[in-house]
Formats: sequence, C-alpha cells, structure tokens
Amino acid sequence: MRSFLSVVLTVLAAVLVPLGAIAAWAKTEIGDSGRYVAAMAPLARDQAVRGEVTAKATDTIMKNIDVGPLQDSVAALIGGAVRSFTTTPAFQGVWNTANRAAHASVVAALTKNGGGNDVRIDLAPAIEQIKRQLVAQGVPFANRIPVEHTDLTVVESTKLGPVRTVFRWLQRIGIWGAVGALVAAAGAVLVAVRRRRALIGVGIGLAVGAAVLRALVAVGRSRTLGGLPADSDPSAAGAVYDALTDFLSTAAWAVLAFGLALALGAWLTGRPWRRGRPAAEGPRPGPAPAE
Repeated sequence: MRSFLSVVLTVLAAVLVPLGAIAAWAKTEIGDSGRYVAAMAPLARDQAVRGEVTAKATDTIMKNIDVGPLQDSVAALIGGAVRSFTTTPAFQGVWNTANRAAHASVVAALTKNGGGNDVRIDLAPAIEQIKRQLVAQGVPFANRIPVEHTDLTVVESTKLGPVRTVFRWLQRIGIWGAVGALVAAAGAVLVAVRRRRALIGVGIGLAVGAAVLRALVAVGRSRTLGGLPADSDPSAAGAVYDALTDFLSTAAWAVLAFGLALALGAWLTGRPWRRGRPAAEGPRPGPAPAE
C-alpha cells in the first residue's frame, strides 16, 4: 500500500508541474499589471517590435496627409523620424505607458467571452511625441499630422476560445498548483518503502512534467501566432509571446534540470563503489611466533 501510494503521489507531482507553473504564471505574471509591464518593457529594444511600430505609425500618419507628388518623399521622411524615435529613451517611456493601458485588454481577452476584447497597444502617445519632434525640426506638413487612437493588434480574442476557458480555471488555482506539486513529491518519498527508488521516480516524474510544460509553451506559441491579423508581423508577435512566457520557459528548464539531477544523484548513491584488493593477494601474515 505504501509503494502504491508513493507511485500515485509521484504521478500527481508530475501532472501538477505544468499545471502549477501555468496557474502561477496566470495569477502572478499576467494578472498583475506591474509584472506584465516589466515583462513587456524589454521589447522596446527588440528590432522586430520597433519595425512593426514604425510601419504601423507611419502608415497611420500618411493616411491622413495628402501632399500630392511628394507623398513618397514625405512618407520616407516620416518613416525615418519614427524609426529614429523608437531608439530613444522617450520611446521606452511611451511603450511602458501604452502597455500599462493595454494590460486591461489582455486580461479581458483571456477572461471574457465574445469579440471586442482583442489585445491592442495604442500608438497615439508615440505619434504625438513624433509630431512634436518633427514640428520642432521644422519638417514641412508636420503640423498637419493628426494624433488619434491607433491600435497595434497583438492577438484577436476570437481565436482564444479554448485558451480563455483554461486560463480562467488556472487563475482560480493560482500558486496552489505549484505548492501541490511540491507536497506530492515530498509525500511520495516520505511514504515510500524504498526511498532511494522513490527519489529516482520523483526526479523522473518532475523532468517529464517539465518537458510537458515546455511543449505546452511551444504549442501555445504556434496557436497564438496563427491567430494574428493578416497585416501583423509574426516576428514582432513572437517576441511579445516569448517575453510574456519567459517565466514558464525558465521554470520548465529549471525543473527539468532539478528532476534529472535528483534522479541521477539518487541512482549514483546506490551504486556499489568498492575498492577491492588484487585477486592474487592472499591474507596478510601475522606476527612471527616468539622463540
């Protein structure tokens, strides 16, 4: 009975590794505005993201400016200005502010049914900064640039039906899934008759759970990129997904390494490491008898 219970707890720990990690991620990383902005902040230096912002902002500006035969020249000028702005510290501040505002749409897209909850980043603050910069430089037609709500769509909510259901369920679990995995792993060892074998089993179980977690992250990436609008850049969206799921990827590799190290260490401690004497060596002679 103890051996059977140990096996059951080992399997439970393996199952709870991916579920617990994703649940903790949903609760503490995505559900928290500050953590979300911190995860998205490095993307302001990503080349693909900068390129997508440049293309979207330039296209929006040029749709509202008509300069006749100079259209292409002005578009190139504004595109260069936008691209230059994305390399400044000011863009980092605008990016953080836009993502803080976009956090509400992220939560809505993952928790509320129906359309209209797409994940969007508003580029209007960036366009306003660019307009000021161009006006200060005396660029012709810069004062005619309208500052209006401009969305950079990251994910369409209509493609998140199954993900939304799972996300809501995982948010309710929170960190308790990860706690349950640790308790189940410890219990599997404590109730086992042969604890060294139980340690090997727990280590392998944790490694398998971590591999499943890594596979789920990869599948989620494929599904997310498959749900992008036709005019979106997959490279930029992929960078956003990788930034948001960095916690899960790091957790998967850490648990995988720990599980394999635990299993290998327990196995090595049971190996018969003996220093045998040479086979031809006989018994040592005792002291000579006194005469």
